This record gives sequence, C-alpha cells and structure tokens, in this order.
Amino acid sequence: MESCAATRFPSLPLRRIRQWALAFVLQSLCSAMALAENIEIDLDAPKEVQTLLRQHVHLLRMAPGDIPAPGPDRAALLRRARHEIADLLATEGYFSPRIRIDRSNSGNWRLTVELGERAMVAAVDIRFQGELGNGGQEAQCENLRRDWAMPAGAPFRQADWEDAKQALLDTLQRERYAAAKFVSTKAGVDAAAARVRIDIAIDSGPAFRFGTLEVSGLRDLPPDFVARYNTLKEGGLYNRRDLLAFQESLQTAPQLSVAVVSIDPDPQKAAAAPIRVAVTEAIPQRLGFGLGISSNTGYRAETSYRHVNLFGRGWELASGLRLEQRRQSAYTDLFLPPEQARRHRDSAGVSFERSNLEGLRIYTGAAGLARNIRRDDSETQIAMRVQREEIHPEDAETSSYNTLTLNWSWVRRAVDNVLDPRSGHVLEVQLGGGIGLSAQARNFTRAYGRYLHYFSFGQRNVLILRGEAGATLARTRDGVPQDFLFRAGGTQSVRGYAYRSLGATEGSATVGGRYLAAASMEFVRWIKANAGMAVFIDSGDAADSRTSFAAHTGYGFGARWLSPAGPLAIDLAWPRDGKRPRLHFGVEVAF
Repeated sequence: MESCAATRFPSLPLRRIRQWALAFVLQSLCSAMALAENIEIDLDAPKEVQTLLRQHVHLLRMAPGDIPAPGPDRAALLRRARHEIADLLATEGYFSPRIRIDRSNSGNWRLTVELGERAMVAAVDIRFQGELGNGGQEAQCENLRRDWAMPAGAPFRQADWEDAKQALLDTLQRERYAAAKFVSTKAGVDAAAARVRIDIAIDSGPAFRFGTLEVSGLRDLPPDFVARYNTLKEGGLYNRRDLLAFQESLQTAPQLSVAVVSIDPDPQKAAAAPIRVAVTEAIPQRLGFGLGISSNTGYRAETSYRHVNLFGRGWELASGLRLEQRRQSAYTDLFLPPEQARRHRDSAGVSFERSNLEGLRIYTGAAGLARNIRRDDSETQIAMRVQREEIHPEDAETSSYNTLTLNWSWVRRAVDNVLDPRSGHVLEVQLGGGIGLSAQARNFTRAYGRYLHYFSFGQRNVLILRGEAGATLARTRDGVPQDFLFRAGGTQSVRGYAYRSLGATEGSATVGGRYLAAASMEFVRWIKANAGMAVFIDSGDAADSRTSFAAHTGYGFGARWLSPAGPLAIDLAWPRDGKRPRLHFGVEVAF
C-alpha cells in the first residue's frame, strides 16, 4: 500500500489573525462609506446646449449616489465626461469649448461649459460629375449650388450638414438621375479660426428613362391588371413623383393588399430602366355586417358583400342591404378596372330605396352608369341614370315620375387628416339636370355647392365653418325627383330640428324645395388627444321659392370622441323657436 505524506500548514498566531480580520473590516467600512457618498452636480452652461448635455452626458445622468469613490474609476468617469461634452458641442459647431469641473465642494460639484466661438461656413465648393457635369447643364448645376442648404456664412451644425447633403442627393435622385451618388464629402474644420470649408463631389450618373413593366405577385388577377393603372410612358424621363403616383393608385385598388413600385437603378440600363412592380393580391371575397343608430334615421342593421375579382377579370362587385327605422335600401354596383394609361374608373349599378321621413314616403328604383376620376386630393364623378320615383305625401295625392338624369360632381379634400380634419378645407360642387320620361315628370337643371374650412389654433382648438347652397331651376317642384330637390335639418345640417324637417309643405308632409341655403360655425376644444367638447350655431332653410325662405337657427353644445370605429359626435341643440332641445348623434359598429 502506498502511503501519502500529510501536508503541514504553518501555524499562525491567533493575534496575527485578529489583526488581519480587523484591517479587512475597517477597509470594507471605509469603501462602503466612500461608495455611499452623495455628490450633486450643477451644470453651468448656455441655455441652448443644456438639454443636449443633460440628455447625453453620462456624468449628468447618474444618480448622486452612483459617483465612484476617489480612484481610477472616478478619474475615468471625468475624462469620459470631458470627451462627451467636447464631441457633443462639436456637432453644434463649437470646436474650442472650455470645460471645467470644480470639485472643491466634495458634496456638490460644478460643471462649467464655455462654448467659445461657433464655427461658420467659410466656403462651399460643389463639383458635379457624370452626365450633369459633362456640359450643357450649367444652369441646373448653378441652381443646385444656389439651393445648397448650408451656404457660406451659415453656422455649422452636424445635423444641418447631414440634412444638406441628403437634400442635394434627393434632389438629383428625384428627377432623372436615379443612380446619383457622392464621390466625396468633406467638411474641413479650422478650430482656431472657427471656420469650416465644405468640399463636395457628386456623380449624377446617366439620366434614366422609364422602360417596360416587370410585374411579380399576380396569381388570379388578369396579366394586364397592373398595366391598366400604369400612367408612366415608356421612354419618358424618370421622375420619382410619377413613380409614387403609380404606386399609390395600385395601393388604392381593392384587388391588391400590397403594391411596391421601383425601377432598376443599374446605370447600364438607364436608357430603358425596367419598372419593377411587386404586388400581393387581396382576399377576393368579403362579407360584412354592421349595426348602428343615429338621430336621423334611427336603428339600423346592414350586410354587404364584395367580390374584387369577378369572373377572374378584375371586376369588382359590391352589393349591400341596409335596414333602418325610417329608410331601407339595397344596391348592386359593378366596377371595372381603369383603362390602360387612364385614371378614370367606370361602373354600372342598380339601387332600390324606401323612406318615410316627416310624413313623406318615397319609393325609388334606379339604374345607371358612372365614371370616377381621381387626381391627387380631388375626385370627379359623371353619372347618368334612369330612375322611377313614387312619392306619397301624407294627406296629399300620390305622384310618380320616370326621369333620365345626368349629374357632374367634383370634391376637393385639402385637409390634414381625412378622418379627423383639424386644418384645411373641403369643397364640393354639383351640376346636373334631368329629362322627364313620363307625363308627370318635368325637365329641370340643378346646382349645389358646399364648403367647409377648418382653422386650427394651437394643438387643441379647432374652428369649423360650413356653408352650402343649392337651386333647382324648374317652373315648379312638381315632377322633379326628390333627390334633386332640397330638405334641411338634422345632423350635418341645421341641428335643433328633425332630420329633413325643413322644406316645402305638401299636405301634412315636408317635401323637397327648389332652394337651399345653410351655414354653421362650430368651435371644438380637444381636452385629450381623442376627446373634446364643442359649441355650435347652425342656420338655414330649404324652401320652394326665395320669398318663402326663412332661416331657422339652432345652437347648442356637444361631445367629440375619436373612437376605434371612427369619429363620434353627440350634440344637444335648441331651436330658436323655443321648442324642446333635440339630441343628435350617430354610432356604427362593423364586424
């Protein structure tokens, strides 16, 4: 058996062990006391840079108790603070700052920053290469130099320097020169003289022209579907604005859920750059249901069906049924894709409607054709339809009309947000007329206009002004369809009065008159981002003659809420004639 020698440790005197233990405890206590030292730091710097320093300098963001004890860590922290401050101020154009940290008061340090002279741009030299610099484009080069965002004499800031470079590059890439790139960019700093010399060389590359379409992602839609929306001319000079307009028109097509349009930026293909279009088709069929209630027409339930690729031809079929307490309607419309290189969209449809409002029952059936044209923030529609209308005024004779109508309408929405406008305006104009196709029907012409303007005061206050007027030119209202006459009252008209209760009188019923004029002023104060209060005054009337026109005025207050289902307004309005106040509201939930 092998034996192992026992290891012997030298014996230590008990007194020595006690001394070591006491020294360790004292050192630990001293370290703990040093770490627990609270140090407040006061910043003495010009106001314009205080926020920048407090947000980014590590020393200024530390808690008072987190400052390290005297030693290497504290020294490193102070060196870091000086470097951070110098680098941050350099981005603002201060290259020779004076930075002092006064630590004479152990519990309260003072960080003093003197900015020194701010550097100014002394000279700018921009040189162009590529097709733009090869001669013949001197005027454009001079315009680009003139529009340079950081000219000589301007203060130098890093953010402005980056923005100016990007703006120059974007200007070139936006029109013609899609492959433009910087060759060199230099900002030479003379810190002692507080001067910066800017030197830029940029290569425009060749001018790009549009080539052929290259479409990917189509599966069930017709192969020429994307081409029908294309407004870019093959051989035309490249323009990013036109490219984005093409993309936007595809994105609004109900047949597509995603559309991305770009060109091949290869300079070798600049003479005919392929237009790349990547799309994802939308779900072709949708069935929807909805419930709602409004002060105008009462409770409602509705269902809708939409097929956006009928017969595999890209046709859109939209149909629906809406049942309200005072009005019921059904419709079916067929929309065709736009013709190639044109911006209009044609449709055909039929509709049926029954209503019972203010003692007047109306039965309407119509079939027609329409053409819609969209350009930027405006939309134009030309519609022709044949309709039959039966009206049953309470305590008066029933009438029926067959009419061929033609109507032109134009709407421009120049607002900051279509669903929640706070500034801008909406203008609508309608011109139309009709020819009687039956004995009781009458020929007529009609004009209507509406204007809304939104004035924003600060972030929370909005003033809304609305005005509308219309006239139907005919010998009498008899024989003119109610759709082409006017009634007022209710939400979005003259609040304080029942929906469509202002108009001409026939028997015990209120029917449409030949003239309309109304105006409204509303002030909204948004208490929260999605909730506010409003006060308003409305005034207007619909009448069968200008002599019988008498303005009715309503005024009141209400609540506004930007709900997930859409904007909601609840108003309590008093009519000027002293009758009881009326509640106006509308809620709709789709599922």
